[in-house]
Amino acid sequence: MSHPPFSPAQARAARLRIGLTPEQVVAAMAQLGVCRLPQTVMSWETGAAAPSETELFALADALWCTVPELMDLRPRSLREHRLARHFTAERLARRIGMDLQAYARAENDHHWNGTDRQTLFLADALGLEPAELLGVIGRAGELDGLLRQAVEGRWKHHTAPLARLVGAPERGVAQALRTLHQEYAHFNERYMGHLVARNDHARLKEIATERAEWLHGLSDRFLHLAGVDQAPPDERPSP
Repeated sequence: MSHPPFSPAQARAARLRIGLTPEQVVAAMAQLGVCRLPQTVMSWETGAAAPSETELFALADALWCTVPELMDLRPRSLREHRLARHFTAERLARRIGMDLQAYARAENDHHWNGTDRQTLFLADALGLEPAELLGVIGRAGELDGLLRQAVEGRWKHHTAPLARLVGAPERGVAQALRTLHQEYAHFNERYMGHLVARNDHARLKEIATERAEWLHGLSDRFLHLAGVDQAPPDERPSP
């Protein structure tokens, strides 16, 4: 597996911020079971070498900072979220009840094919909110597409697929879709009303802009209305 994302500048800044020498850093890492030479720390800070995942975890602990700080990024991919939570691929696969090779393929290919239960456990392990989870497993576009079809057409037909996608009860999803369908219809009624009344172009453009902004936040509003937040406590995996 390739080296994780790493910022030499952030690593050096983190070390200097708490006043440690490279020797003190490797001593702290050794207490965590990762024995390296001071020269190794210096090579990381100059960019001559990059730490492995295990080294990255130990370095973050030794420098009293988070892994995302050392990666110098906001986690977006499945691997980045895993690293941010100090999980090795093997440990996370075991935590969610997935074969290691299957998990590794999902991470490397950026294509998630876990079961609903494994997906639920993944969200819990990585602390992912519903919208964030769908982005990480590559299904955000599917949610957006289904919601657009629901608000523009017969929303009842999309209740079951959307409930399965976000892991929510169909009743809550149905109520959310009914509300969204009504809100979308209201935009259309306003637009058509001003069009028939031959109102000025500026007012029509204003309504169209409001609808575009509403559609942009459609997924978040749906998840809020459907009451989707996190897995029920009795369905969470044990640590």
